[in-house]
Amino acid sequence: MPDTTISPYLFFGGHCEEAIEFYRTALGAEVDMMMRFDESPEPTPPGMLQQGFEKKIMHASFRIRGICLMASDGCDDKSKFDGFRLALTLPTEADAKHSFDALADGGSVQMPLAKTFWSPCYGMVTDRFGLGWMVMVLNATC
Repeated sequence: MPDTTISPYLFFGGHCEEAIEFYRTALGAEVDMMMRFDESPEPTPPGMLQQGFEKKIMHASFRIRGICLMASDGCDDKSKFDGFRLALTLPTEADAKHSFDALADGGSVQMPLAKTFWSPCYGMVTDRFGLGWMVMVLNATC
């Protein structure tokens, strides 16, 4: 099916707008759209949202280097990123270092950028929002 896609949908537990602004600064993200719960054409079902989430992000889409990601605050502050990482493949080692350092600002490094058998430059970092990244330069694409 040629129209089929798979896109990451990230839930930031009340920090979506802050996260998107961080990715805009750190990685050059471009926002395609952003809608708050109180801007929805249909009301949110009673009891669905944590109190104070009315002005939070219901849905956003943004692009990092042309790749679409979708995001939301979710319905409460209980989101947790676990069991996956986003793989960011960049064309040069300089690009990888710049992106890795930007993502590490306020986050934590699990594996510093280094040469591996599959990449001249690879590292793992968790950003300040708890989202894990694998940053790399590859000679081949999948």
